Amino acid sequence: MNAQKILLSLLLLPGLYFLTSCRNNVENMPEKAGILNYVEISKDNPAYFQLSDGTPYVPIGINMINPNSPVNHPDSAMMEVESWMKKLAENGGNYVRIWLSQSFWDMEHEKAGEYDPEKIKRIDWFIKTARKYGLRIKMTFEHFRSVTLEENPQGWATKSVYHTSEGGPLQNIGEYITTEAGHKLFLDKLDFYQERYGSDTVFFGWELWNEMNAMRGPEDSAFFAWNEMMLDETKKRFPENLVMQSLGSFDREDVRDTYRRMMELPGNEVAQIHRYLDLGANMEICHAPMDIITSSAIDELLSYNPGKPSILAETGGVEPRHTGPIRYYKVDTAGILLHDVLFAPFFSGSAGAGMNWHWNAYVDPNDLWYHFGRFASAVKGINPISEQFLPVKIETDIFRIYMLKGKVSTLIWIRDKNNTWRSELEAGLPPQTIRGAFIGLDELKIDAMPGTIRIYDPWKDRWSETELEENRILFPDFKRSLVLKMQQE
Repeated sequence: MNAQKILLSLLLLPGLYFLTSCRNNVENMPEKAGILNYVEISKDNPAYFQLSDGTPYVPIGINMINPNSPVNHPDSAMMEVESWMKKLAENGGNYVRIWLSQSFWDMEHEKAGEYDPEKIKRIDWFIKTARKYGLRIKMTFEHFRSVTLEENPQGWATKSVYHTSEGGPLQNIGEYITTEAGHKLFLDKLDFYQERYGSDTVFFGWELWNEMNAMRGPEDSAFFAWNEMMLDETKKRFPENLVMQSLGSFDREDVRDTYRRMMELPGNEVAQIHRYLDLGANMEICHAPMDIITSSAIDELLSYNPGKPSILAETGGVEPRHTGPIRYYKVDTAGILLHDVLFAPFFSGSAGAGMNWHWNAYVDPNDLWYHFGRFASAVKGINPISEQFLPVKIETDIFRIYMLKGKVSTLIWIRDKNNTWRSELEAGLPPQTIRGAFIGLDELKIDAMPGTIRIYDPWKDRWSETELEENRILFPDFKRSLVLKMQQE
């Protein structure tokens, strides 16, 4: 072996050792290690999740759909995905979402009804790695919107192997929804996953589709008939796991009826919404500060009185009309957008933190994983099921105040109104230090005297205690936001 080959071998050894070690760890670990209970909807308080042992479960996670690495380099791709999962778990995360139909994982990519064993191994690996790091998975079956480019020019959303020109049984996407041949394609896939994985505790749940209303063609009656049938069929196969459906970004008024109807379907066990900061969106609220964009999305779901947990399942910032990640990600090295995404939904009555997109174009490049840990610290020890939280919003001259008023505890997230993505990211103005601020119990509409008041600064990861002075809570100096935790005596 010449000197160049020896040097190359030495350079490659650390990466090869890392990958081999990861694989060995996954293969040798206990099958159910760390994830012993199913995620359920609380019977005592169906606005929140619990584990099957009764422990409250607040999902803290992110969409993690595919690796950046090329499809033809699976080893480096899996190393990349594992590094993201590890960072999320180390920072209090407990949840990820994957598209099983995305090109890196898609087992049905060569011929309709035929499943690639190599892709199946990748899915197996992802599930084992999630278990290794204590992450539950939302398994999304499909995302395509057409079977030909003539129907929809988005190549990433076209399932051409289903078209008759490539040996498939379908002429168009409508036939997938309305014909027995189309139904069989979906049901066969359900059967495969059921036989291979069943109702595993590692699954947060099974999602039929990503943004299924983005399809063009099917009538409402056929669309909802398909969803009712497949929600039921999926639940039959995975009785211990949650089953749900998702719709496209709520960025225009004419999707409200579809959203309401979908979220009210009895078989759809989780009310989900997608909404982005999008300056090309029709709704002005999608141009607002990120805390308003995300909290108002939860307000929308709660207005339906769904009787089930509500979550902001996809969000983030995009260039107009979803033409790419928003340009401000590059300068958001402090993570103010991610901070608001995590905190605002939960403090507005969501069952969990908001779930950001752009894990690979924003969160990881800016090394913002610690924000998940800050949210986890803020809600640690809180039982939202027994607290029976009532979300309340209050606005002052300088703050937007998001409250969760409970039986024993009251959680409050205070957001500086003058600090937004427009001021800090667009105009380049640094966040101002707020000094000598306070708020009165009367402003918070709190009658009972709290026994303890703790204050958490999520930007410094620092807890402190304070006392009332003339029925006023005095704040330490802070930037952007604070969390208050008050408990009765």
